[in-house]
Amino acid sequence: MTATTHQATCVAIDGRAILIEGEPGIGKTSLALALIDRGASLVGDDGVLLEQRDGRLWAMPHPNTRGLIEVRNLGLLTMPCIEAPVALVLDLTHSAPRHVESANTIQRAGVALPCLAFWPDSPVAAIRAELALSLHGLAS
Repeated sequence: MTATTHQATCVAIDGRAILIEGEPGIGKTSLALALIDRGASLVGDDGVLLEQRDGRLWAMPHPNTRGLIEVRNLGLLTMPCIEAPVALVLDLTHSAPRHVESANTIQRAGVALPCLAFWPDSPVAAIRAELALSLHGLAS
């Protein structure tokens, strides 16, 4: 299958990618940076390639922005990047519910993925994202 461009930021933790979606300025890159600070690896910032492989959805760096992350007030910085299978979609939104019993399912490039509406404005958002991956993410 051909890879398609998808507007999102993406990091990987222990070989499982979190696709971080949301409106411009909501904090996708900030969450990615916090996760990278905790040991995650960058896949791509503000755009990734998605490709279906053997029933899994893989996220890859976009060739136009490979290894680049835009850090507010600092500009474009370079860092290592990887590709990884997507295990979870976090939709950053201020209308996220306070409690959920299970993740919703969303389709990306023909693959069903668990998706959580995720409140972005929290000093512990990275810890919450890691917990969301462990509780709701697809296994590797």
